[in-house]
Amino acid sequence: MGESYKDLVAWLKAMDLVTEIYHATQLFPRDELYGLTNQLRRAAVSVPSNIAEGQARFSSKEFCHFLSLARGSRVEIETQLLIAQNLGYLSDRQSRPLFEQAAEMGRILNGLIASLKRAA
Repeated sequence: MGESYKDLVAWLKAMDLVTEIYHATQLFPRDELYGLTNQLRRAAVSVPSNIAEGQARFSSKEFCHFLSLARGSRVEIETQLLIAQNLGYLSDRQSRPLFEQAAEMGRILNGLIASLKRAA
């Protein structure tokens, strides 16, 4: 656990997802600024934030807890993307890469959690 959170693939991928979510939500209607746009952005920001905070903790158990929170935010993102799709704010073409990134995030987080639990 000596490496910086900035060196973690999970954090780097999560930062990429945040950027893509911000770009996608720029297209949402203005009246959604304090609704779905804000909710989706907050969930996206929560993923790398929890990864960073967990990596800075003193134990693998604490790190796993924060990775679990990141995993929860990731499924929030997927749910909110589905809502955005259902409302017509995102087309299949726009949302597909976001779903793929979110799924990849899930696999990476699951792998990191499993590796920390094996090492404990």
